Amino acid sequence: MTRFAALVMITGAGSALGGCAAGMAMSAAGMVAQSARRHQSSNEAFQPQAREACSAQAAKYGTVHVIDVEQHSTTRIIVWGTVETATARQSFECDFGRQITGFKLRPITPPR
Repeated sequence: MTRFAALVMITGAGSALGGCAAGMAMSAAGMVAQSARRHQSSNEAFQPQAREACSAQAAKYGTVHVIDVEQHSTTRIIVWGTVETATARQSFECDFGRQITGFKLRPITPPR
């Protein structure tokens, strides 16, 4: 049964029941619609691929150390880490959907 048909049936039943039951039926219809909007497929299975792709991107700048891989939303994975050369150290943040969508390098200043 499609969501639309379910909503029509609940709405029709709500008007037939009247009073408090109608309010409950309308509330249920709202919850069905809200649940349908929130259900999105996750790209969580891509975390190893994100780690690998972001590490390869960061390796262009030095030796890579991945600190964390986080599922930030259903379609966005963020990989954090550092890149080190003989003279400098930088942090990186890599955004990944099903491929790299953003990459930022920031210098890490030594403590004074």
